Amino acid sequence: MKADALRGHLDAILLAVLDDEPRHGYAIIDAVQRRTDGALALPSGTVYPALRRLERAGLVESAWSTVCGRERRTYRLTPTGRQTLSVERTAWQEFANTIAAALTP
Repeated sequence: MKADALRGHLDAILLAVLDDEPRHGYAIIDAVQRRTDGALALPSGTVYPALRRLERAGLVESAWSTVCGRERRTYRLTPTGRQTLSVERTAWQEFANTIAAALTP
C-alpha cells in the first residue's frame, strides 16, 4: 500500500486498534498488520511519535506495565479518544461511499 494513501488516516487506525483493549507499541503494530492481512506494516518510527501526539491531544493515555516480564508503555483510549474514533469512523464511511460512487460507472 502506498504511504500517501495512509496519510491522514494513521491516527484513526491507531485509535481503532486501541478500541478493543489497551496495548503496548509493538502489540499495536501487530494488531494493525493482522487486521489488514499484512497490507499495513507500520514502522515503529511512525507509530511511536503518533502515539505521543495522540497522548498530548488527550485521545490516549499511557502507563507503564509489565508484559511477558518486560516493562512496556501500554496505551489506552480516553473517553475523548472514543468520541473521536466514532467521529472518524463516520467520516471514513462517508468518504469511502463518496469515492465508491465516483469510481462506479
